[in-house]
Amino acid sequence: MEHSLRHRASEAIDPEMRQESGLSPFNQLVVSAILGLVLIGVLETEVHFIRSFGGLSDLLKTVLFVFFAAEYLLRLWTAGLNPRFRNALHYAVTPSALLDLAVLITFALPYLGLETTVFRLLQLLRLLRLARIGRYSRAMNLVVEAIRSRGTELILSFAFALTLMLGAATLLYIVEGPTQPAAFGSIPRAMWWAVETLTTVGYGDAVPVTPLGRILAAVTALCGIGFIALPTGILASAFSDALRRAREERAHGHPD
Repeated sequence: MEHSLRHRASEAIDPEMRQESGLSPFNQLVVSAILGLVLIGVLETEVHFIRSFGGLSDLLKTVLFVFFAAEYLLRLWTAGLNPRFRNALHYAVTPSALLDLAVLITFALPYLGLETTVFRLLQLLRLLRLARIGRYSRAMNLVVEAIRSRGTELILSFAFALTLMLGAATLLYIVEGPTQPAAFGSIPRAMWWAVETLTTVGYGDAVPVTPLGRILAAVTALCGIGFIALPTGILASAFSDALRRAREERAHGHPD
């Protein structure tokens, strides 16, 4: 009876042991609980939320702690059925299990005077692990394949953008540094302006005031449009090729 119950629990808890594709109802509940935990962690950084809903937040965190603690213990109990793990201890020392244990510990640390709410956001990594199962894994594999196939081009485009950024910061340091030492008094300071300009964000907190500085800024902005858009075009082409190959494989009877 226990043996059968353990196997059923393993199939419900461990996505790798599940025969059907996709997530089990239990793991769908885990995903919902993770999203709820992350939402509470985000809202708890707002003082007005704490004042208005602090009691409800503590209650929900207690419920989530009990749920995740029980789920962690169940995973330890069923870990030995997965061929990848020799026993529960072998599973317990894996990075993913240690991360889950660390998140559980953070539930108790605030009561000891430590603020660790934001560390619970690490539970989002669980979503990435669960997303590797079933139909979600095919989508993730396409993304990884697309990035890997254009690795050299992406590295070169980022290198060009970094070179342009450094060159622009150096020129603005030389031209604007004596006039605006607070914003352009060093190359690292001018780098902040270069990042704003090349990404077309333009916060406006650092602006060239000399004629030559404005000319250099205009040239930098125009060059930045092309260099920043380059990785986007490379990735779009890579995704298109990966999707085409996936459709061809399915058409020839070789699913992902």
